[in-house]
Amino acid sequence: MFKYYMETYDFQNPKEVEQAFVKLLNRPLDTVEQLESWLKEQSDLKEAIDEAMSGHYIDFQCQSNSKEAKDIFEHDQNVIDPMYKKYLSLLNDKFLASNLIGQLDPTFYQPLIKSKQNAKELFRLENIDLEIKEDALTTKYFEHTGALTVQMDGVELTLSQLAPFMQDPNREIREKASTLAAEAIMSIEPELQKIMDDLIVIRDKKAKNADLSNYRDYMFKEYERFDYTPVDCKVLAQSIRKYVKPLKEKLQKEHQRELGIDTYKPWDVLAVPTGQTPLQPFNDTNDLISNSATIFQNLDARFSELLKTMDQRGMLDLNSRKGKAPGGFCSSLPLSGLSFIFMNASKTHDDMITLLHEMGHCIHNDLMKKQPLSDYRETPMESAELASMSIELLTMNQWNLFYNNEDDLKCAMKMQLKGIIQFLPQGMIIDQFQHWLYENPTHTTSERNQKYQELMQELDSNIVNWDGQEKWRQITWLRVLHIFEVPFYYIEYVIAQLGAVQMYKQYRENPDKALENYKKALSLGSSKSLPEVYEAAGIRFDFSEEMIKELMIFLEAELSGIESL
Repeated sequence: MFKYYMETYDFQNPKEVEQAFVKLLNRPLDTVEQLESWLKEQSDLKEAIDEAMSGHYIDFQCQSNSKEAKDIFEHDQNVIDPMYKKYLSLLNDKFLASNLIGQLDPTFYQPLIKSKQNAKELFRLENIDLEIKEDALTTKYFEHTGALTVQMDGVELTLSQLAPFMQDPNREIREKASTLAAEAIMSIEPELQKIMDDLIVIRDKKAKNADLSNYRDYMFKEYERFDYTPVDCKVLAQSIRKYVKPLKEKLQKEHQRELGIDTYKPWDVLAVPTGQTPLQPFNDTNDLISNSATIFQNLDARFSELLKTMDQRGMLDLNSRKGKAPGGFCSSLPLSGLSFIFMNASKTHDDMITLLHEMGHCIHNDLMKKQPLSDYRETPMESAELASMSIELLTMNQWNLFYNNEDDLKCAMKMQLKGIIQFLPQGMIIDQFQHWLYENPTHTTSERNQKYQELMQELDSNIVNWDGQEKWRQITWLRVLHIFEVPFYYIEYVIAQLGAVQMYKQYRENPDKALENYKKALSLGSSKSLPEVYEAAGIRFDFSEEMIKELMIFLEAELSGIESL
């Protein structure tokens, strides 16, 4: 396998890694200078381990059918990661026990101290073994979903490669593609449901071990959600039901009229009208990279340089293929000073957006490099997703590089803004579904599917007719890898999307100032609180009913403006 990452330690010799931790653990801390130097050495050690573990994870995602990649990844899960967690906890204890903490600069170190105190409260040694089992179950999920293919007109395709057919003007083709995708997921539903059953048992046990009433509360502490509560999430869901759901239903009714159909089925949601063709912004991934680099050059030369360097160093795996895990992500490689982008492109508009989105994470990682401690380069997801979702919108005025046809350009811009409206209810469904899963850990598979359907009915548009496809609707969540791999990582998308729309509104009014604020906010990493990061960006960490109402009015006006261009 080509190595695009650095391996400082021999993970096959765990004692080598352990000795590095023991050396730090035994270091005397007699002065503030020694304490600060020790923190920096700990930061360097963490980054060395993080880089190699990230590289091994990427290798497995890129080749989920490779025994070699799987064995290396599982060795990390079963040996290195448990050791890592154990010694990080011991190092945290050593830090918090030091009498020198009070002499540290409180302006700089208070967020770090708060984070380490929170980690100490949450850590339980017995949870390490549970997390090994949890990771193994997640690996099984990717093995099942990564191996899924279908036969479309005699051609073997991954589910990601079906995406263009979902937009086809020919309704029969759309229905066939949607049916194939749904049937493929249904074919492995028993296996995925069993994985979910086992994950819930393990996760509930972890929460109980940490003296918390449920896993939802455990993950709020794990993600350091200091600035909002589970109750705030439920209020947000109802605000989106009140102000976003009606707008989404309005847009879907308009789409139904454009398609000229009496019944709006699941396979119609992404369709283009007869006489039009699905948007295809690029011919191949080289084209995608080249045009994206030009866009970023016009925003900031450093952004473009990042993308080109990652491409040259083999840090972009963009095409879909058999044996590759589904989804898309950006993974930081801190020692290399770059990031890796993983996605499954099939020449759609969404693929273009995915690369821009993941580049937002790369830009964020790059802007944080000046933060002296790795802890401050590990950002909460509400700011990480602000970086990625904002860049989607801040590049819109340059999409003519992908679409030289004016009608296609307008269509793409409208699709982007409509996509925000379409996503917000779905994001809240995934969030509230997970609240329910872990608040009610003894539920059955049938109850789980039923709850997901109920949430769709309550929070999402009810224009789509699911008659005859009720089962599809109930198991849509099985394709959401976050629920399996990174539980409760979804509300961040909603919160950050509301922040990104504020960034776009600011950019429309003053592009230079908005870009300056964007870079300033992202450079803070986690050295400041979320409200402070959002404030630095020139926006508000605010998902109140009033804010959502205001942003929906803005988006509707923007859509009207595109129509009149």
